[in-house]
This record gives sequence, C-alpha cells and structure tokens, in this order.
Amino acid sequence: MTGTFLNIATIIVGGVIGLIFGARIPDKLKGTVIAGMGLFIGALGLQMFLKTENSLIVLCALLIGTLLGEWWRIEDGLHNLGKFLEQQFSREQDDGSNKFVRGFLTASLLFCVGPIAILGSIQNGLSGDYNLLAVKSVLDGFASIAFASTLGIGVMFSTVIILVYQGGISLLAGHLDAIVTPSMMNELTATGGVILLGLAISNLLEIKKIRVANMLPGLAIAPLIVWILSLL
Repeated sequence: MTGTFLNIATIIVGGVIGLIFGARIPDKLKGTVIAGMGLFIGALGLQMFLKTENSLIVLCALLIGTLLGEWWRIEDGLHNLGKFLEQQFSREQDDGSNKFVRGFLTASLLFCVGPIAILGSIQNGLSGDYNLLAVKSVLDGFASIAFASTLGIGVMFSTVIILVYQGGISLLAGHLDAIVTPSMMNELTATGGVILLGLAISNLLEIKKIRVANMLPGLAIAPLIVWILSLL
C-alpha cells in the first residue's frame, strides 16, 4: 500500500499546484497542453494494444466488458459520485458546466488504467517493492498539474478511486501471483490500451463522446478468456 499512498500524495500536490497557478496559465495554452496529453495517451494506448497476442481476445473482452459495464452502469455511478462530491466541495459554474465531473472521470480513468498501475500494485503487494508505483507517481503528479489547472479540483478527488483500485489490487496480489500468466498480462495490457485510446478521444481530445468507464470490466474479462482458452 506504500506505493498507492505515494501515488495519492503526488496527485494531491500536483493538483494543488495546478489550482494555485492555473489562473496564470492562458486558456489557449491549457487547451494545447490537454490536447498534447490526449495525443500522447492515444499513442500510448495504441502501443499497449500492439502487445496483444490475439486481437480477437481483446475484442471479445471489450464487448463482454462493455455489456457488463452498461448493465452495472459504471459510468453513471462515477458520474453520480462526481456530482455528489461537486455539491459538497465545489460550486457550479455560471454556465452550468460539469468541469468537476469531467476532471474526476478523466483523472480516475487515466490514473487507474494501464500496466504500471496493475503491475506496480501487484509488485507492491507481493514484495513491498513500490519502484514501479514511484515512477507512476511522478508521471501522475505532473499530469495532475496540467489537468487540475484546466479541469479543476475534481482531478484531486480521483484519489478516492485510486485508493480503492490500486489498494485493492495490492491486497489481493498474493492470490493473483499464482493465477496471472504473461499471456494474461499481455491481453489485459492490450485491452487497457484500447480503453486509454477511447479516453483520449472522448475526454481529452473531445472528438466523440464515449462511455469509456463502462469498458473497464474488460480488464478482468481479457485474462479470463485467456485462462478459458488454455483449458481447451
């Protein structure tokens, strides 16, 4: 859990810096920075997808995961949680925009989806080594500065999701060690890459609205499909 707490601390510090100095950053520069981050995240997602050994596994994982996500209404749940936090800690803007929710959703997905979050949490839980999460913390800290300056305080509240997500993986890591194989990890990573690409298109580049959060169950479905195929 040490790495998770470190990750949370850097995001909060970065968010505070972004909020304090964000007003001094021109809007055009903020927009360009977010667009640049979107392009980078999209490229990173594509790179992650190319690690797949069987693209059909990724497709099936996304389809099944999305069906489950829509059924469980994950996106709506995160949206409602963000709305609740917004009512408690943030005033609504004059134009009625939901910048708080957008920041909360974007940061929650960005900071949680990816091989470093999963591998780092597993490593931290198994051996107490949090080197991978320390690297992730540095990246997330700088990202939170850029996001908080544009998307506001909602970015900082993504730490709630990070605590549950990464902390939960760390606590269960002892059980996962005997289950997860390299092939499972490759397909999980590839599925996460597609979700990251969707995040970039929907929330960062704002090209097309996609209910990306509802695809998250695909991260669990991908290694499950690999395990089922190994039994055949």
